[in-house]
Amino acid sequence: MLLISPDGVEEALDCAKAARHLDIVDVKKPDEGSLGANFPWVIREIREAVPADKPVSATVGDVPYKPGTVAQAALGAVVSGATYIKVGLYGCTTPDQGIDVMRAVVRAVKEHNPDALVVASGYADAHRIGCVNPLAVPDIAARSGADAAMLDTAVKDGTRLFDHVPPDVCAEFVRLAHASGRLAALAGSVRQDDLGELTRIGTDIVGVRGAVCEGGDRNAGRIQPHLVAAFRAEMDRHDRERTAGLPAAR
Repeated sequence: MLLISPDGVEEALDCAKAARHLDIVDVKKPDEGSLGANFPWVIREIREAVPADKPVSATVGDVPYKPGTVAQAALGAVVSGATYIKVGLYGCTTPDQGIDVMRAVVRAVKEHNPDALVVASGYADAHRIGCVNPLAVPDIAARSGADAAMLDTAVKDGTRLFDHVPPDVCAEFVRLAHASGRLAALAGSVRQDDLGELTRIGTDIVGVRGAVCEGGDRNAGRIQPHLVAAFRAEMDRHDRERTAGLPAAR
């Protein structure tokens, strides 16, 4: 699945123009961090702006180790119309802290909407910010009852997912997530030329912003519908090639 992250309602309308090429519209606020949380009213407005059959996800921030605070934020996101709730475990330094936060989020979200999906997100560049190891995130997701495990990058300085977690380690992340029945999502300045590896390792959700913004600039550029379409076409090409290369089912 392709997840696109507009930074506001205007960009969400651009996503709506390319709705047939994407699967999830993700609400975040890039100037508040990698997984910066946007306002509840922006989530509501974006939910109203995109087609009803396209799920909306919302980040609740690069969060501290404060389970109660994060649970309240997650409830605000699901009440506002998001059906994927993403939590960046920025301030969690141990797996147990990550589990504490995610259990609180899962309870808050699922009590309001049992069908909503909760995503535990770690950071490929965890070594730069001192948070939990990326390969611990699938187990955090599983033990807390979250639905998906994700990796993004915390520091947006031009370095990318594979600069910090090479493809073989990402493959292990995906394997661990799938082994516990979780979805695996990967993001972090992903470009079209990463799609071969991301497809090969079985990634379920690819999250992008800069790659579909004018000039490839996630901050100064604006999402362009034709770039969304081109990115999706490349995703589909790799998927077809991978499917054609699989042995025939017996």
